[in-house]
Amino acid sequence: MQASSSSNPGSASMERTSQWVSSQDVPTDLVVRVAGAAFPLHKAVMVPKCGYIRKAVAEAARAAAPVTEIQLDGLPGGADAFEKAARYCYGANFEISARNAAALLCAAAFLDMQPADGGLARRVEEFLAQSGLRSLPSAVAVLRSCEGPLLTAAEELGVARRAADAAALRICNEVLFPTRSPPEWWASELAALSPASFHRVVTALRCRRAGPEVLVAASTAYAELVLGANADGAFLETVVAVLPSADDAPLPAEFLCRLLHAAVTAGACTKTCRDLEQRVAAVLDQATAGDLLTVAFDSAGEHATNTDTLRRVIAAFVERESGVGRNRRASLSGAAVALGAGALQKVAKTVDEVAAEIATEESLPISKFVGVAGAVPKEARATHDCLYRAVDIYLKAHPSLDEIEREKVCSVMDTLKLSYTARLHASQNKRLPLQAVLSALYYDQLKLRSNSASIGHDDEEARSEAGSARMQAKADAALARENEALRSELAMMRAHMSSGSGVQRSKGSGSRSAATALAAGKKVSFFGSMSRTLSRLNPFRAGGGWSKDTSSIHERTGGSMHAVKPKRRRFSIS
Repeated sequence: MQASSSSNPGSASMERTSQWVSSQDVPTDLVVRVAGAAFPLHKAVMVPKCGYIRKAVAEAARAAAPVTEIQLDGLPGGADAFEKAARYCYGANFEISARNAAALLCAAAFLDMQPADGGLARRVEEFLAQSGLRSLPSAVAVLRSCEGPLLTAAEELGVARRAADAAALRICNEVLFPTRSPPEWWASELAALSPASFHRVVTALRCRRAGPEVLVAASTAYAELVLGANADGAFLETVVAVLPSADDAPLPAEFLCRLLHAAVTAGACTKTCRDLEQRVAAVLDQATAGDLLTVAFDSAGEHATNTDTLRRVIAAFVERESGVGRNRRASLSGAAVALGAGALQKVAKTVDEVAAEIATEESLPISKFVGVAGAVPKEARATHDCLYRAVDIYLKAHPSLDEIEREKVCSVMDTLKLSYTARLHASQNKRLPLQAVLSALYYDQLKLRSNSASIGHDDEEARSEAGSARMQAKADAALARENEALRSELAMMRAHMSSGSGVQRSKGSGSRSAATALAAGKKVSFFGSMSRTLSRLNPFRAGGGWSKDTSSIHERTGGSMHAVKPKRRRFSIS
């Protein structure tokens, strides 16, 4: 018998009801069914205190049935809430707690239990005022009880809003006057809420003018629960949607990078991923190389599969800084401009470290490496030593690249911005393409000539900024004159050798004449090749790069030499 009653919720509720119904000798004439549970009650007790039942009994009286049955499947709080409401009508004891207070309020409103003394709703309100909303844990418990099927009724009665506002008030008081340790213990209390309930608390905190540090602590503690639980993409989308905006509370870069990695790995929607990318870009100058590697690598940390995401983050930061930099130059002091440039240089250094880490992966395409390393403009780096290290690591990890592919890898850096030690290493690095090696060597020659031209100038003039500018202008002018003289000499040499070769061929002096002509042709070919090589090594060209066309580097051993129109500048590497 006990087994059957325990398996039947209706009989179980009848047994419980018989324990607190005071007039057991009087037969019941009312049966209320709620979600499969049946409650045998008395009309004389329930009708005076419950308006909903009074109306239902009046409508059922026309059937003249000895027992009236009422179905209450839509009652907020279900069978548990109705049982406590019936206990109140019978004057029996029942417990009001933070977990059932909201349900009792909604059930009282649904059943229209509002007699002259206030009824059940008054008793619940007294509990909330004295205990339920007086502490953060109980306020969070009330707010959490409003979730699920009870949410609509709780929002109509304002219970959810009141609980969220009470939680926000207790958090603000705890921040100002801590009562426990650690100081941010309250943040973990919010982790049990649903995203919708958490958003209510954040909104209430914002209405109470809570500081950004409060919003950051609450948001990070709540989202940490998501990161530790391996949540699916849909839940991550909901969590990201309720986070405070970057203007209200910039979240830590390390936390945002982990959240972005989780969103990409879980397959969150594009809108969520782009939102997180913009959030990371806003605080990218605070991120470390390890934070960005968290975004780039897969969940196992073995392969750089998310380089496109990382590239978009860096590009968004550069675009943001470019716009901010224009505003600074237009309206703020030079110190603010320097501050923005410092942030860009810091990010450039971090990106170079990340590029060096991902360069070791053999399966990383050139386009992915160049996309990350070249996302920061070349001029943002004071020196390209770190970038050269990343390029060299990539070339070493991919030894099968041809000349054109190696030049594409090296296109992200400027050899003119290498330090002397780095240029010395580059000039002896067999992994670099020929153009990069020649450019590094030629720059050293230019530096030597520039330094020698500046010897003998007044020391006081050299120490001043104006003097330095004049010295540089004079050195450039001297170098231009020297290059013009070299160009003229090379042109005269080609013309002289061409004429000499023609005269010898016209005489037809047999094998000796042919040998002489062949030697002259080789000389012309050598000087022509040297001239073409020097023309490509122009360090004053915008960007400081080098030509991608290497087909003209090789010597031509046969054929006649056509006259080449001299270029405006020519630089010597002698």
